[in-house]
Amino acid sequence: MQIYLPIAEMSVNVFLILGMGGGIGFLSGLFGVGGGFLMTPLLIFIGVPPAVAVGTEANQIVASSVSGVLAHWRRGNVDVKMGVILLIGGLIGSFLGVILFKFLRSLGQIDLAISLSYVFFLGIIGSLMFLESLNTIFKSRKTGGAPVKRGGHRHTWIHGLPFKMRFRKSKLYISALLPLAVGLLVGVLAAIMGVGGGFVMVPAMIYLLGMPTQVVVGTSLFQIIFVTANTTFLQATMNQTVDVVLALLLLVAAVIGAQIGAKFGAKLKGEQLRILLAIMVLGVCAKLGFDMMSTPTEFFTMGIGGQH
Repeated sequence: MQIYLPIAEMSVNVFLILGMGGGIGFLSGLFGVGGGFLMTPLLIFIGVPPAVAVGTEANQIVASSVSGVLAHWRRGNVDVKMGVILLIGGLIGSFLGVILFKFLRSLGQIDLAISLSYVFFLGIIGSLMFLESLNTIFKSRKTGGAPVKRGGHRHTWIHGLPFKMRFRKSKLYISALLPLAVGLLVGVLAAIMGVGGGFVMVPAMIYLLGMPTQVVVGTSLFQIIFVTANTTFLQATMNQTVDVVLALLLLVAAVIGAQIGAKFGAKLKGEQLRILLAIMVLGVCAKLGFDMMSTPTEFFTMGIGGQH
């Protein structure tokens, strides 16, 4: 069953889109990521223009994140105070990111910028998360299944930063500048890559801020809701790249999938969640990297587009 997407200017299979939305929603509830780092490449793979995929996916992330947050809120896994600090940075970052998106689009380089951003960030973050999670699992087996501490109490230069705040839910006493900076980076990525930024935020909250994995998931989703809602509004008004028909199809399926994912996530250990997320991140990175290297003629054509 085909349906026409007015902004993307193409027809797609309804059941394919619903299946993709449900699957990404499931991952959203499971890992605490908006799912954009998977959905945006998937939309590009089926032929949706990258600029439209980025703008529309930010809208779908809002719905799946709301659904996921509600499930985690009931379990007491949301640090609202931390989420608000992350959100302030995220709103500033998303505004700056949309301006950068518009600039790159005017240069005709936005498709290349999106692909390169994915390969770079997914490759680095996926590799680091995979190695750390694997190491934690091996150590856990050596200690007979006892939980392995990741050294969250080691003092570094980070602990000397000013504007310290106490985050009781996360059991932390750190500078507010750290989550503010993480939120800022994630906001920029939300605009440029069409992601909630969870694939950056979740590792940063675990390894940089030292938050417990279970609290990270719900808190990440809480912040993602507002940043992606802001990004969607800015993309729609400034760049006109949000396809409402596509967004609604993804939204409906994602809400259902997120609820199911949150239930499964509660049954897995922190290191198991992290290594599964890392494998998926690396998989998407490999696919994007392969596509970039196997189709060089497209980039050549872009460069000589005006010479006929």
